[in-house]
Amino acid sequence: MAIPEADNLIVRLTFEFSLLIIEYTERLEAQRRYVMAKQLMRSGTAIGANVREAQSSESRADFVHKCKIAAKEAEETDYWLLLCHHAPSYESPGELLPRLLSIRKILSKIISSARSPQPSA
Repeated sequence: MAIPEADNLIVRLTFEFSLLIIEYTERLEAQRRYVMAKQLMRSGTAIGANVREAQSSESRADFVHKCKIAAKEAEETDYWLLLCHHAPSYESPGELLPRLLSIRKILSKIISSARSPQPSA
């Protein structure tokens, strides 16, 4: 399966992360952890959806706005994953937390770079 826009790092990373979120939430649902699975499915896949939407933004401000929404979804996802990680009765999210940290750092850099004044041509 080809990953959409594989040459765009943040698009690729968030797409791969969404696939891992799907796998993890399916395991949570198999353990009847429906509420947590639903929260993680929504916020975890919304990161990539907003990054993808930012790729066709109408302006620099629109791009930054969509990336900021993705960053907020990443923060929410981090919260739910940390709860799973620390709750003794939940399966550990494993590699999801370090992958999410990488995504959060990249999004932060993208947002700060896009906000900085661009040199005039």
